Amino acid sequence: MIQKPRGTMDILPEEIPYWQYIEKTAKETAARYGFSEIRIPTFEATELFLRGVGDTTDVVQKEMYTFTDREDRSYTLRPEGTAGIARAVLENGKLSDALPLRLYYLINCFRYEKPQAGRSREFFQFGVEMFGAGSAAADASVISLADAIIKKIGLKDVNLSINSIGCPECRPKYHAALVEYFKANEDKLCPTCRERLKTNPLRILDCKNPECIELAADAPKTIDNLCEECETHFNQLKLSLESMGIAYTVNPRIVRGLDYYTRTVFEFICDTIGAQSTVCGGGRYDGLINQLGGPKTPGIGFAMGITRLILAMKACGVDIGEPEKPLLYIAPMGGEASVAALGITEKLRLSGVYADCDVCGRSLKAQMKYADKIGAKYTLIIGSSELESGRAQLKKMSDSTQTEVSIYDIDALRLVLGA
Repeated sequence: MIQKPRGTMDILPEEIPYWQYIEKTAKETAARYGFSEIRIPTFEATELFLRGVGDTTDVVQKEMYTFTDREDRSYTLRPEGTAGIARAVLENGKLSDALPLRLYYLINCFRYEKPQAGRSREFFQFGVEMFGAGSAAADASVISLADAIIKKIGLKDVNLSINSIGCPECRPKYHAALVEYFKANEDKLCPTCRERLKTNPLRILDCKNPECIELAADAPKTIDNLCEECETHFNQLKLSLESMGIAYTVNPRIVRGLDYYTRTVFEFICDTIGAQSTVCGGGRYDGLINQLGGPKTPGIGFAMGITRLILAMKACGVDIGEPEKPLLYIAPMGGEASVAALGITEKLRLSGVYADCDVCGRSLKAQMKYADKIGAKYTLIIGSSELESGRAQLKKMSDSTQTEVSIYDIDALRLVLGA
C-alpha cells in the first residue's frame, strides 16, 4: 500500500472543524484590524530565499525542498511566507497603495526537518505582514492582533516574550561580543554551532543542544548592545504594549532563525503543549524589501502554526461545538420513491436545508440505522402510497413523535422542520 510521505499529514473530516474554527477566527479578527487576504505561489525562484531568508540559515542550508524544471531553472517549495509576500508586494507595485499595507495569508510550507509532535515537513500557517510603518506603535499593533487571535481561539496559559536584536548599525558590535565569548568556549559548542560561529553567531543562541543552551545562558545579550535608536524603539514598544494591556516578558534569547529580522522579535509560548510550545513567532524586517531590489521599506509580521494551535486547543479543552448534522434524512422504499427522494432532497438543499437521502440502495432497516449514525434530527419514509397521496409521516428521532407533512410542498415542509 502506498503511504503518505514522512512528515506530512492527512487532515481527516473529524479534524477539519478545528482547522475551520482557527481559519475563520483568524480571518475575521485580521479583517477587524484592517488586514486583507493575499495568496501567493507554492514555489518560488530559489534566489528569493537565498537573498531574503539568508544563505547561512539552517532553512536555506539544510531544510529547503529545491528542484529544477525542464529548462534547468531552480525553484523551491516555500519554507516560509514572508519572503514570498514581500516579492508579491514589490512585483505588483503594492507599495504605491495607501501605507501601511496590511496583508494576511493562509499557506502550507515545506521544510526538511525531523518530524515530531507539532512539527512536520509540510506545515500550515496563518500569517500577517505590515509594510510601510517603522514605529514601535506598528509593532505593538501587530502583536496585539496575534494576542487577539490567540485569546479569541480560546487558548490559556499563553505568554508573550519580546526582544530586540538591533539593526545593521548596532548588530556588528554585538556580533563581535558574541564571537569573542563563544570563541573562548568553542570546544564546548556542538559541531553545527562551531560552523555558525564563523557564519551566523546569532543562531547559536537558538541551538537546542543542551550544552549550547547552557553556554548561551551567560552569553552577551542583544538588549545590552543596542544603539540609541534601537533602545528607544524597544522602550516605546514596551510602553505601547503596557498601554494596550498586553502582558509581556523580555527574553533576550529570542533571536529568530531567519536573516531578515531586525529590532523587534517576539514569540507567544503555550506552556500546555510541551517542547514545541511556540504557537506564534514574528518580528520586524526593515531591510527585506530593499534586499529584494525594492526601496527601503519597513515591515513587521508574524506566523502561527495551525497544527500547534490545534494541539494547544485540545490541551486547553477549547470547545468548538458539534459539527453540523443533517436536519432531515429521507428513506425511500422502491425505485420510484428513490427518484422522488432525490428530487425532494435537492429542493430542500437549494432552499438552505441540510438534508440527505439514500444513494446506496439499502434496506429500510439499514437506512434507519444510517440516519441514526449520522445524527439526523428527522426522518421521512417515502413509499408508493406516500407518493400517491403526497403525504408522509415526519419522525423526530429524539422522541419518535410523528407529524404528517406534505412531501411536495417544500416551504410547508421547511416550516415544520423549523428551517
